[in-house]
Amino acid sequence: MKVDGHILSVSHLTKVYFPEIGLTKGEILKYYTDMAPYILPHIARSPFVMVRFPEGIHGEFFYQKECPAQAPEWVTRFEDPFSQSGLTYVVCDQLSTLMYLINLGCIEIHAWASTIDYPDRPEWAVFDLDPDPPSGITEAYQVARWLGEILNELKINFLVKTSGSKGIHILVPLIPQFSYEEVQRGVEGVCRFLLRQRPEACTLERSILKREGKIYLDYIQNGRGRTMAGIYSIRPTIQGQVSTPLLREEVLAGEDPSQFTVRNLKKRIDKVGDLSRIMKEKMDFNKILHYFT
Repeated sequence: MKVDGHILSVSHLTKVYFPEIGLTKGEILKYYTDMAPYILPHIARSPFVMVRFPEGIHGEFFYQKECPAQAPEWVTRFEDPFSQSGLTYVVCDQLSTLMYLINLGCIEIHAWASTIDYPDRPEWAVFDLDPDPPSGITEAYQVARWLGEILNELKINFLVKTSGSKGIHILVPLIPQFSYEEVQRGVEGVCRFLLRQRPEACTLERSILKREGKIYLDYIQNGRGRTMAGIYSIRPTIQGQVSTPLLREEVLAGEDPSQFTVRNLKKRIDKVGDLSRIMKEKMDFNKILHYFT
């Protein structure tokens, strides 16, 4: 393939990665090609972490931070100055690099919250709402609505998206002027405030055995180098669900997140537009740091 003026070799396009729905590697490449205009703006300056599924979603998978030694010379790289082992990351700043990564078996999109310009200052904060059974998506939506009330009170813009699995993510776009430690402390403060209001529904217990069927408020995700499935990322679920930004009405209604899949997401974009555009409206984190730390 010729992409961005570069010659890119791709292989095994008919290999089935999602056997229950017959989804092939070629279809995944097509999905990410179509969605690149909406995905790349969020990751184009950030270190990328590879999560590789070379045998599909039911095979073994592994995380890879180091840029492959055989990566094409046109792939942008970032050497982390604080890595004790001298890690060099891929930076997914163009369609050809995205295609290269998908060809390696990267089903998901995982990138840092900060960029190579300001690697220690995140450009978004996340409230990661993770249900512990028997709680589920219904309870996660309720907690998302409560958090939304707090953020609305502070007049802070935020994006609610499905995790693409069983949880909900709330992202707050940030002006990159605060450290990861400050952002994590601020998010933790909001979570502890909500926990005091709703102890029957939420928990900060890191031990799964102590979560008692509540929604785990995972503020630890706001750490340097930590990643999660990004906006419009495919997830390795049986139905090929996608981490999807939601309309306010969908959050209020508790829309079933399993309906958003790799095979219908582009049609959704055509219908409702790119809801992730709100991430361009960078916020000052001072309000949260002032009130909740």
